[in-house]
Amino acid sequence: ITDMGFPGYFLIVADFIHWSKERGIPVGPGRGSGAGSVVAWALTITDLDPLRWGLLFERFLNPERVSMPDFDIDFCQDRRDEVIRYVQDKYGRDRVAQIITFGKLQARAVLRDVGRVLEMPYGQVDRICKLVPNNPADPVTLQQAIESEKQFREEIDADETVGKLVETGLKLEGLYRHASTHAAGVVIGDRPLDELIPLYRDPRSDMPVTGFNMKFVEKAGLVKFDFLGLKTLTVLDKAVKLVADHGVEVDLATIPLDDKKTFKMLARGETIGVFQLESVGMRDVLTRLKADTFEDIIAVVALYRPGPMENIPSYIARKHGQEDPDYLYPTLEGILKETFGIMIYQEQVMQIAQELSGFTLGNADLLRRAMGKKDQAEMDRQRHTFVDGAKAKGVPEGQASMIFDQVNKFAGYGFNKSHAAAYALVAYQTAWFKANYPVEFMAASMTLDLGNTDKLNLFRQELGRLKIPLLGPDINASGAEFRVEEATDGAGVRYALAAIKNVGEAAMAALVAEREENGAFADVGNFTDRVDSRVVNKRQLENLVRAGAFDQINSNRRQLFNGIETILRHASAAPNDRDSNQIGLFGGEEAPMPQITLPETADYSPTERMREEFDAVGFYLSGHPLDAYGKSLEKIKARPSAEIIREGHPGPVNLAGTVISKRERTSGKGNRYAFVQLSDASGIYEIIVFSDVLANCRDLLEPGSSLFIKGNVKFEGEQPSFSANGIEALDAVASRAAPGLLVSLSSEQPIEALSKVLKDANGGRGRGEVLVVVNLEDGREVEIDLQGGFAITPEIRHQVQSIPGIGDVREI
Repeated sequence: ITDMGFPGYFLIVADFIHWSKERGIPVGPGRGSGAGSVVAWALTITDLDPLRWGLLFERFLNPERVSMPDFDIDFCQDRRDEVIRYVQDKYGRDRVAQIITFGKLQARAVLRDVGRVLEMPYGQVDRICKLVPNNPADPVTLQQAIESEKQFREEIDADETVGKLVETGLKLEGLYRHASTHAAGVVIGDRPLDELIPLYRDPRSDMPVTGFNMKFVEKAGLVKFDFLGLKTLTVLDKAVKLVADHGVEVDLATIPLDDKKTFKMLARGETIGVFQLESVGMRDVLTRLKADTFEDIIAVVALYRPGPMENIPSYIARKHGQEDPDYLYPTLEGILKETFGIMIYQEQVMQIAQELSGFTLGNADLLRRAMGKKDQAEMDRQRHTFVDGAKAKGVPEGQASMIFDQVNKFAGYGFNKSHAAAYALVAYQTAWFKANYPVEFMAASMTLDLGNTDKLNLFRQELGRLKIPLLGPDINASGAEFRVEEATDGAGVRYALAAIKNVGEAAMAALVAEREENGAFADVGNFTDRVDSRVVNKRQLENLVRAGAFDQINSNRRQLFNGIETILRHASAAPNDRDSNQIGLFGGEEAPMPQITLPETADYSPTERMREEFDAVGFYLSGHPLDAYGKSLEKIKARPSAEIIREGHPGPVNLAGTVISKRERTSGKGNRYAFVQLSDASGIYEIIVFSDVLANCRDLLEPGSSLFIKGNVKFEGEQPSFSANGIEALDAVASRAAPGLLVSLSSEQPIEALSKVLKDANGGRGRGEVLVVVNLEDGREVEIDLQGGFAITPEIRHQVQSIPGIGDVREI
């Protein structure tokens, strides 16, 4: 470090990390090759002992090849900016800048820009763009699209304007389109930066930005520091604080790395919310692997990538003794034993060259780099050195050459063990928290995804699986964020007010602050008396009501919703001195508002209630429309969509779902088809309905309709693709499955009204049986079997439940 002139770099990084930790700002355990430095560990830049985990310093700084060191530091994403401000204040605002990046015109983007200049119709340009394959990981060029996509070529040949569009696009493709700021990179100068490099002012930032991109900034002699925001660190920080609310102190740095509860949870694949380990494919790997050591987690983080994934079956088989390991040569067993003879890490490539051929670790790192670049001339030179070194240590030439080929093969996609170990530690910490404090962990995880309804719905399902109650939003109990609350059936997660759509996190935080300072809201009038209607507006109130946040004050959501104009008029009529006393969202001493009288109206039906809730929350929260179908779903063999996706088997499927949205499109041949988004109790999924099926069921595909779908599913990687072969109204299919009702009464009086409701439904035609049990005052029960078959649907069941005198209604 000293010889290469980098002590100052280490000390600068150590300084801002110490500053962060002293102020309670969560810092990651390390990222990238820096975790291989014992000096970095001693300075607490990293939290992994590189000696214990076999991490190599030369993978970070190579004395054989002078290169810039690069510590990538993860911070809590909520407080990352505080650290950057500290660095600005310490070294001078004129000496600290972020790094510019340039966005290039890629194939689709250049077509859209040129199409706009040529004043082509948006729909035509959009259609042409979609003929260019979209692969963000490996962008397709226009020339590649022309060569590979027949329809794209046909469009160019058939329309002169399209030909001009593509011709111009080919000339402009690859040019810089716009400037933006690097997500993490920061440079620090030893003098004002404008003396060293050009600077740029990003209108979206109050911090100067380098005029050179990262490559040229380093050529100018500046060192890059990466300040990354990692959401998982914020989740862990919030979870630690939620546990501390119950008087339990958790220090993540000292949790045991052999916790049996954690490894049992991982072996079950129950990793929703666990860093790096929550994808469907990863959960499948974990259930087969049965990880029982921290080294297994490091290995799976490194293996679960394109290329190395092909070694996962062998790794699992060797771990469980079903396949013998191959160590290539006896002296390499110590290096490869940890991974059962499979080369997973770049560090193993380096150690093999050191052990077998006498390379220094610095030269071994140069070998690793050469293998990664596939430079044939350099590879020939390295092979000669490798084989000669091995021969000098008694290895037969043929065997040495074979081992070189094996190492070369694996080196192409070997993973940096230092990085894998650091991220495996964060993965383990989140898994440990979920296994030992699941309620606090889930509440923290949901808070960090307040605005992501798909993720919140996934967490809702996970809470159900964990049997953790999810308590609905409540203006007198909820926080702006998700919080832990004791419920009658154990600790639960209270839904966050700020997670309701279009209410605003700042407004909800102020609402909670007012409640905590001045007590619960007694009624609607008290709420409007204390809340400024100019800030908590009509749209916010509507969604709070629709989500059920006022249920403890007034459970009639339709009455409240219909009375919002009245509520707002009363709030606006507050004394004028409210303005002069207002602090933020709420006022000080105010005269009480007059009593609010809301119009009398019946509440929403259960189906309407859930639909309103869906619109306000983004998914069905307190129940699901399919819940009303009960055992009928089993009888018609409708499977939960999440179960089908989790299993990942292509083929025919039966699904039930409630329509969320429909988007109709026209194919290149002029046929209409539709993408229909549906929801079942396990999640949200999308199904494609082709023209022949669409023509027969278009009227059924309205939002809120519950459907039964016979279809197929196929998979591209982990992504499912559902298509429909036939669609029917779920009521019709469920009634054919002949569900029945068991109706409990305390007297015979409601029987006449019950019979009328059942006979009015489809003229009394159906196959469902209705059994009535009358509980007499003397304790006896009388059973009455209503004659005939009836069409039993959720709507009929709701009507039956609404008859005065009806007790329990259950499906049979």
